[in-house]
Amino acid sequence: MVAEALPHPHRPTVSFELMPPRRPAAAPRFWETARRLVDARPDFVSVTYGAGGGDRDTARDVVATLLAGTSVLPVAHLTCVGASREDVSAVIDTFLEAGVRTVLALRGDPPKDQPDWRPPADGVHSSLELIALLREVEARRCESDPSTALRGAARPLTIAVATFVDGNVQAGTTRAQEVQRLLEKQQAGASFAITQLFYEATSYTDFVTAARAAGVTIPILAGLLPTTDPRRLRRVEELTGVRAPQHLLDALDALPDAEAQHAYGTAYGTELAQRVLDAGAPGLHVYTFNQFRPALDLLEGVNLGGTPSDGVDLARRPWVPSIPAV
Repeated sequence: MVAEALPHPHRPTVSFELMPPRRPAAAPRFWETARRLVDARPDFVSVTYGAGGGDRDTARDVVATLLAGTSVLPVAHLTCVGASREDVSAVIDTFLEAGVRTVLALRGDPPKDQPDWRPPADGVHSSLELIALLREVEARRCESDPSTALRGAARPLTIAVATFVDGNVQAGTTRAQEVQRLLEKQQAGASFAITQLFYEATSYTDFVTAARAAGVTIPILAGLLPTTDPRRLRRVEELTGVRAPQHLLDALDALPDAEAQHAYGTAYGTELAQRVLDAGAPGLHVYTFNQFRPALDLLEGVNLGGTPSDGVDLARRPWVPSIPAV
C-alpha cells in the first residue's frame, strides 16, 4: 500500500488552481508560477478557463504540458454552458485522448454581457448532465477499444464537482439546497467535491455536517483563497458574490504597505486553514490567482509546504477519492 510506505499516511491533500495566460506575453510569468507550485509537490493542480468557455484551447495546452513534463496530476476544468452536446463531447474526447483522467465538471457561468441569454436547446444544461455525459463518453471509448478499456480499469475516470458552503449567491441557492445538489452530484457519479471559497471555518464545518447528515459520503475539499490582498478580495466578491469579512478588509486597508498586508493576510488564512484541518477536512485546495507566494506561504503556515525536511512527496499521496470521508 502506498499510504503505508509514506511517513505521514494521513497527511491532508494539497492542490492548487491555475488560470492559463490569456495573452502570449503573460506566458513566461505563468509558467514560472506553475513551476513554483509544481515544485511544492501538490496532489493535483486544476486548470481553469474563462467564463463561457474562453481560453479553453489554452487550458488544454496547459493540461497537456503538465501531463507531458511533470509528475503532477492535472485536473481539467470542463464547463458546458453555451455549448452543444456534440461540442462538449468533442472536448471530453480531446481531454481523454490527451491522457486526462480527472475532470472538474462545472456548469459554468452564462455570458454577463448578454442579459437575455438562454442555453441552447441541444446543450448540456447542468453539472449533473455533464457528469452523465463524461461517463457516457468514457464508456463509449472503452467499448470501442480494448486497450482503452484496460487503461480505464487501471486508472478510472475521476470526476470532481464544485459545491457552495454558504449557498451560491449568483444562483440564489441556500446552503440546504447546495447540500441537496451535492447529494445529486454524488448519485450521478461525482468522486469528490471542492468548495467555493469561504472566510469562516464554521461555513465549511456546518456545511459538511449537513451534507453528511443528508447522505453525502464523498470527500469535500476546503477551497481557500489567500487573504493577503484587499483588492483581490473585493474583485473576488464581484466575480463570485462571496464577500470578505469587513473587519478583515478594514485591517488590511489600514496597513502601510503590501508586505504588511501579506503578513497579516497570511496569518489570517493560516488560522482559517488550521481550523478546517483540525475539524477533519481531507485537504486544502488553494485558489492561487496565479500568485505562488501567497499560496505557498499559506501552506507553510499549516506545515503543508511540500518541501519539509521529512521528505514527504505530496505528489505520491493517494488520490483524493481514497481518503476517508470527513
